[in-house]
Amino acid sequence: MAIIADYNAQYGTAHTLNNFDAYYQDIQQRIKNHKYPDRDLPRRHAEKIDIVIVVDMLLTGFDSQYLNTLYVDKNLKYHGLIQAFSRTNRILNDTKPYGNILDFRAQQNEVEQAIALFSGKSAKSPREIWLVESAPEVITKLQGAMEKLESFMSSQGLSATPSDVSNLQGDEARSSFINLFKEVQRLKTQLEQYTDLSVEHIQSIDTIIDPDTLRGFKSAYLETAKRLKERQGKGEDSPIEELDFEFVLFASALVDYDYIMGLIARFTQNTGKQKMSREQLVGLIASDAKFIDEREEIAEYIDTLIVGEGLSEEEVRRGFEDFKSRKQNRELFDIAHKHGLETAALKEFTDNIIARLIFDGESLSDLMAPLGLGWKERTKRELSLMHDLIPLLRKMAQGHEISGLGAYEE
Repeated sequence: MAIIADYNAQYGTAHTLNNFDAYYQDIQQRIKNHKYPDRDLPRRHAEKIDIVIVVDMLLTGFDSQYLNTLYVDKNLKYHGLIQAFSRTNRILNDTKPYGNILDFRAQQNEVEQAIALFSGKSAKSPREIWLVESAPEVITKLQGAMEKLESFMSSQGLSATPSDVSNLQGDEARSSFINLFKEVQRLKTQLEQYTDLSVEHIQSIDTIIDPDTLRGFKSAYLETAKRLKERQGKGEDSPIEELDFEFVLFASALVDYDYIMGLIARFTQNTGKQKMSREQLVGLIASDAKFIDEREEIAEYIDTLIVGEGLSEEEVRRGFEDFKSRKQNRELFDIAHKHGLETAALKEFTDNIIARLIFDGESLSDLMAPLGLGWKERTKRELSLMHDLIPLLRKMAQGHEISGLGAYEE
């Protein structure tokens, strides 16, 4: 009763023991809400749960890709152990390639027995199937991947530095960089999953590629990948058609929109002990795939701010939204002027698309109707307009998919 009462006070619910199932379902939903970005939830802290303490429930029969770590302080055996441990092994993407288990009962023998029993016949040992490589093994692989990248850059007559990536010539070379650095980042992401890295491990990783160099390469990767991806599917006979950019590898779970707004606010509140310079702040944003469509705007906004201005996080948010709105209005005006359209009509057209996240071809025809064009010329002008409008619509959608828009991107 006390636990449910505390839960009700925390989350504004009214559960009782008589409707325990509703309480149970409510907890599960708040765990699953981690699939939504914080900006899409009006009350982030009231709609997500980060840690759940359980006895038996949720150990079996519950599936959430966003569960990452299981802390075990209970004796488990055989199928119960496998089922409980498997709660964390629902693969999300390359940022969560496996789950973490922290066992406080020293059950290694039980783990080995359960793995052997449920692995069946296989040419590989059960441990290779179920358990990840040790950190030193992955660090060795990271060293090899970085050496391959350095060797490749040297073969192109360039230094293995982020600033020289822009000097790569041709699709073949740029594609090779994408694949080589993607492997470096994949292994670095894998190492970030380990909770038992020693000081020596961390020093070894930083020796292979220090944080500033890694951030610089990530930024160079995203800039290169963005330009190449825009050309995919255009009918070109190019190595870029075979590339899988795996942008999810370059999106930090810690660096989200709220985190960046907080950093910007602290940047304006400089009291002489500022930890992050303007350049470092922009570099952090540029190296994270979540901001690939907004990073230029965020960087431009930061350039308008004054150190010592003392803005709150809420003021930074409002300021950034106003900045984006003004910039989008200027872009809409330029596009409307270029294509002979009324700015108000074009704005209404785009606002309706963003509100519904659906592209309406009939509305496009209505937008072009005042121009009095024949069908052939109108089709040509519609394609030209959408070529200019799609990048703006993508930014306005803030990562959400716009249904029906893909037909104009082919």
